[in-house]
Amino acid sequence: MRGVTEGIPMECADLIPGKQGEGGGISEFVRGVVRKKPVKARVDTSEYDALLERYKMICRRLFPPARASKRLSAYLRVVSWGLPMVKVELLRDVFWVGAVDWNLRHFHGFSYSIHRGTTYNSYLITDQKVALVDCVYQPFSKEMLERIGEIVEPSEIDYIIANHLEPDHSSGLLDLLEVAPEAKVYGTARCKQGLEKYYGYRGNFSAVKTGDRLSLGKRTLTFIEAPMIHWPDSMFTYLAEEGLLMPNDVFGQHLATSSRFNDQVDRCEMIEEAKKYYANIIWPLSPIVLRKLEEIQKMGIRINMIAPSHGVIWRENPGEIVGLYSRWAKGERLKRVLIVYDTMWGSTEKMAKAMMEGVMEAGVEAKLYRLPDSDESDIFGDLLDAGGILVGSSTINNGILPTLGTFAVDLRGLKPKGKLAAVFGSYGWGGGAAKELEAVLGDAGCELALPSYTVNWAPSAEELGRCKEFGREFASKL
Repeated sequence: MRGVTEGIPMECADLIPGKQGEGGGISEFVRGVVRKKPVKARVDTSEYDALLERYKMICRRLFPPARASKRLSAYLRVVSWGLPMVKVELLRDVFWVGAVDWNLRHFHGFSYSIHRGTTYNSYLITDQKVALVDCVYQPFSKEMLERIGEIVEPSEIDYIIANHLEPDHSSGLLDLLEVAPEAKVYGTARCKQGLEKYYGYRGNFSAVKTGDRLSLGKRTLTFIEAPMIHWPDSMFTYLAEEGLLMPNDVFGQHLATSSRFNDQVDRCEMIEEAKKYYANIIWPLSPIVLRKLEEIQKMGIRINMIAPSHGVIWRENPGEIVGLYSRWAKGERLKRVLIVYDTMWGSTEKMAKAMMEGVMEAGVEAKLYRLPDSDESDIFGDLLDAGGILVGSSTINNGILPTLGTFAVDLRGLKPKGKLAAVFGSYGWGGGAAKELEAVLGDAGCELALPSYTVNWAPSAEELGRCKEFGREFASKL
């Protein structure tokens, strides 16, 4: 047990669950775990957090800080129920020590839907000095610490690299510093400001800039600032000797899998999630992405592997995802039209379907989405490389249906610049929806390819014919 329980006197028994001498309590529990034999401990996994807090109290009461952190580190290793975690080694002495969140279904609040979970990737590099690149989301801190404990004592970590301030990567930092209080944190100056504001952190921090280096012994970390990809504090970390780029959110995907590498998972799912990730998070920052890709190319660094903070690691042909980012950032488009609409009594829906027929008759792929039945995050993933979009709404209160409201907000925010667009819909005694949608598309940077087409009440057979022609004409402009 390496000193987990020895030295704890009987006067602290009130802090330890179970009664001494009855086979319960922390001492018998951890001994049983280490022996890997079943133990009828008076401890349940649901009580893990309370047990951890009690053990922290014991350590802090009895021992000086350095000794207490080592004991807590050892405790975290053995309290994982005796089940060794599989070590994931990217390269020699470079390990994945993150966590898989199988159940996550929303991100950035409820603004981004997730269907396949995610991962919070953290990377441990062991050399003469031990470095951890990125932490995890705080609810998964224990899992990260347990994985680290399979390789080194967490208390032995010398450096913590904070590539990004966002809580899904930084909120586990304080838990890590509990067991590694002497570790020095590296990040950008804006990262330091954010850590202070988020968590009140005022520890040992070193602000870095592009080109700064940190020697680990045989290997060296190089830092590359990447402001606004996708927060002002963001940066990349590069392990030069291995050609390993750790760019945090860039090149990531929200994809939970039992495998860690791109050559081990379904390629279609992986690319779909990478595309959706770019569309819903990175898209409005495309000009900055292009400049950063050009900058890295000019730096002449070799990239043998890319290890992002979410999803799988690109160890086979990492140039594939770099090429896709370049295409998406440049706005390269396929001959595909998205038709997004909602309808009150079916009139606008009839128009949408007729327009789809016209698009297909022109030999162009079409996809039809009704809101709110369709997932907006998925729609933007499809829109990323589509050539154009038709948006339709019935008129209500002189404007669009409320069900298109969040879609309109996201169009303005994500700015799909250069997309061809047009508007349609039905109205009763007064219009308004078409005008509002055209304003939204204009603000989003789309190019209005045709004047809007609207009909009063329900479309006649002749008007549906015009809708079909509208679709054909729109498709011909791609």
